Amino acid sequence: MTRVPALEEFEGTWSLSRVIEDTQADVTGRLSGTVNFLPKPDGLIYEEQGTLVYGDQTPLTATRRYIWRPEHTMMKVEDGPDRPVTNIAVLFDDGRPFHVIETHRSMPDDNHHCDPDLYHVSYDFTRWPVWTSTWRVVGPKKDYRMVSTYKRP
Repeated sequence: MTRVPALEEFEGTWSLSRVIEDTQADVTGRLSGTVNFLPKPDGLIYEEQGTLVYGDQTPLTATRRYIWRPEHTMMKVEDGPDRPVTNIAVLFDDGRPFHVIETHRSMPDDNHHCDPDLYHVSYDFTRWPVWTSTWRVVGPKKDYRMVSTYKRP
């Protein structure tokens, strides 16, 4: 696939496999679980649940919730007029902005600053309906890479 799928194409259940390589702590973590994209009037609710095994620690139940919604904007075109695009805005579950998935790219990326840390995400939709998100997180007390792979069960 050479584009980001439309928001409604994410709706439903996905299996989730995640690897966390924590350079700071010299630990590898693994999560397996599911993600449900549930419809809401202005987008989708992303609900994640899984079991996290972090190094030799006791396994934990991990949950996460985000809001995915359309974001209408104009894309600059080098040799012509700007054109409208609908990106995917990803928000924390309380509505605060997190990052944006630019839909005109098959491998979009974005940054989120949470002082003093920097979170960089890149998505890969080229093997849709298998897709990945890769996070690189750096800061004074953080240094890890997290790769999540999503597939239809």
